[in-house]
Amino acid sequence: MIEKTLKTTAGKIQVRIPTLLDELTLGQMMAMQEKHYLDDLDAISILSGIPKDELHSVKNFEDFLTFGDYVSSLANQIRYLYNNDSIPNKVTFTINGQKTAVNVIRNLSVEPAGAFLAARDIIADEINEHINLYGEEDWQEHFQPSLKACCQVLAQYFFCRVTNKKYDEYEAEAFGGEVKKLRVTEALPIARHFFTCYPNLLKQRIGFLPRLRLQWRKRQVSRRLKSSNILTP
Repeated sequence: MIEKTLKTTAGKIQVRIPTLLDELTLGQMMAMQEKHYLDDLDAISILSGIPKDELHSVKNFEDFLTFGDYVSSLANQIRYLYNNDSIPNKVTFTINGQKTAVNVIRNLSVEPAGAFLAARDIIADEINEHINLYGEEDWQEHFQPSLKACCQVLAQYFFCRVTNKKYDEYEAEAFGGEVKKLRVTEALPIARHFFTCYPNLLKQRIGFLPRLRLQWRKRQVSRRLKSSNILTP
């Protein structure tokens, strides 16, 4: 981290930004990715958590030059982020000042059924969208899940295990706010693992109840045909 006190028209502000990829959170990375155009002040605002309007009040723009090299270095490190396959064995969440460490189990199917089904659908939709845009040939070699989808999958995966609450679809989705606080070097490898482990999800999904109804219809048709054959002289 680098920290500097800057003079503003109203006084002073402390600007503190990460200098290493390991200090960058998933939420910060998502915020930078969502910007269609990212200028220097946008980057400093996202990385420091200080609103851009407040940065506009800094008296001397050259004060920001101190952060320029670090922002550029961070941008270069981000390029190689997707090549990091080192999955942590444990991650720590800090909620309302209380730290909760949870083991990383590399299997979605051990989670509550609701969480598994929701994560499975997120993964399948993301893979299908990629294939629709770029084609199915060698899709796995070029596929990179969006940070938004990664955050959604991890929210489903971690919600019950961190909170010890009963699974709730809406609360699990809202837990994405806590997932964004994870270091991106922790969060992304875990999420990417789940995406690469479930390539079969690109196939058409037919749930248990639709399959059951389909089988019931087939039996009904079969019975009508048999009845028709019996009545036919």
